[in-house]
Amino acid sequence: MSGSDEVDLTGPPEPIEPHGTLEVPEDVAPDPNSGGPDLRRRAARGTLINGVFLISLTALGLIRGFVLARFLTQDDYGIWAVLVTSFGTLVFLKEVGVSDKYIQQADMDQERAFQRAFTIELIMTTAVTIVIGIAIPLVAWAYGRWEIVPVGFVGLLAIPALALQAPLWIWYRRMDYFKQRLLSSADPIVGFIVAVGLAASGAGYWALVGGLLAGAWATSLLAVVTSPYKLRWVLDGAVVREYVSFSLPILAASMAGLIVAQGSIIATSATLGVAGAGVVALASTVIQFADRVDAIVSGTLYPAICRVADRTDVLFESFVKSNRLALMWAMPFGVGLALFAEDLVRFGIGERWRDAIPLLQAFGLIAAVNHLGFNWSSYFRARADTKPIAVTSAVSTVAFVTITLPLLIFGGLEGFAVGMAAMMLAQLVCRTYYLKRLFSGFKLLPHAVRAVTPVLPGVAAVLAVRALSDGPRTAWMAFGQLALFAAVVLVATVIAERALLREALGYLRPRPAGAVPAA
Repeated sequence: MSGSDEVDLTGPPEPIEPHGTLEVPEDVAPDPNSGGPDLRRRAARGTLINGVFLISLTALGLIRGFVLARFLTQDDYGIWAVLVTSFGTLVFLKEVGVSDKYIQQADMDQERAFQRAFTIELIMTTAVTIVIGIAIPLVAWAYGRWEIVPVGFVGLLAIPALALQAPLWIWYRRMDYFKQRLLSSADPIVGFIVAVGLAASGAGYWALVGGLLAGAWATSLLAVVTSPYKLRWVLDGAVVREYVSFSLPILAASMAGLIVAQGSIIATSATLGVAGAGVVALASTVIQFADRVDAIVSGTLYPAICRVADRTDVLFESFVKSNRLALMWAMPFGVGLALFAEDLVRFGIGERWRDAIPLLQAFGLIAAVNHLGFNWSSYFRARADTKPIAVTSAVSTVAFVTITLPLLIFGGLEGFAVGMAAMMLAQLVCRTYYLKRLFSGFKLLPHAVRAVTPVLPGVAAVLAVRALSDGPRTAWMAFGQLALFAAVVLVATVIAERALLREALGYLRPRPAGAVPAA
């Protein structure tokens, strides 16, 4: 696609014509096990595999959050929120693009390439572990909650396990999604069983710590045992510099995320108490759920787009289609949560979480809108252009400090919801700017209209039923309206996106013997 070509997203939902079979260039993917000749079909099947695993396991994590809310108090959740934002975000800083750069590299000796990346991962893990160990008593002193100290040091044992999960990158780069997801599924499954079991027995916030440790180490053990490459220390100065150049902007973006996460919990705890922080933590599970499900598409496509990073036309095609597919679930999910948040509290997690209803509603809508161009950063990472990621995060942080924090301090949870929406819009503006610079045919407004249109009939149907209903609201009424919403949106989506769905399903069908890929 040339710089002047455009894809009209406002017209009939016809699929974009394929630009070939996304062949795997030998110089880009020297690993003989890294892919087949038809990358498009392989990516489509990978999306199905990732979809089955990630939707199931991420839904399990969402269910775990609400199940644990039945056993844990707001104070328990608040202490966990302090731990997660204080130390979990620091662990996230360790993920500064090492795995992404490993996927992108094209070394002829792939075992050596993995060992170099694994060495850098070990260095980052050691550094983060030391920093967190020093920070644990300081955070406990800052919050005045000394029970954080033993919980924090026990939770620290999960960090080495994360480094030992590096062999999962190998299967990811080879696009062997089934093996990758099968191994990584041990974490949420084992974590769910242990956390819920401990919570039901009255362990309090220790249930969350126990689930974290059990899940992390279960996956690490499986990753090490099944690794096709030996885990060795191989330090190469030139490679380190290459990784640093790639990763510094991602580190800056992670630092921005740290400021937002820490600022939210500190400000909420200071103004509304630890219970208020627990409400924010619960509502944040909505964003976490949406972000994890994003990995179904973006995670599947990343190894593929790395192999065609110099073909802007193919990148644009995959970007538009992947966003349309993701918005088919993200928009109904977010809008549906806003419609049924009160029912979720009343008939699900309990009336003590009533204060969380406005935040759940707001975060549902934020998660829906934030999916517009959601996987944009994958395309810039694939092209080794990570500076836009850092710039967008910096703008987001400025919006948080100047808009979100003041609204939280002076407006409580409602102000915080408005501030988070403003921060999301700032991110969206930056995202759109960079996307238009990369893809001249990208138009955000038509993209948004197409995503919202199938949801509107479902919203109208639910509001009409509610307007006609008399008497007290029951759980069965709420369930029936939820089913109505889902059915109407499903029918509207199939009608609006039938061509794209037909094309996507076509990639999943077995190719007839002797079929020749499209030129």
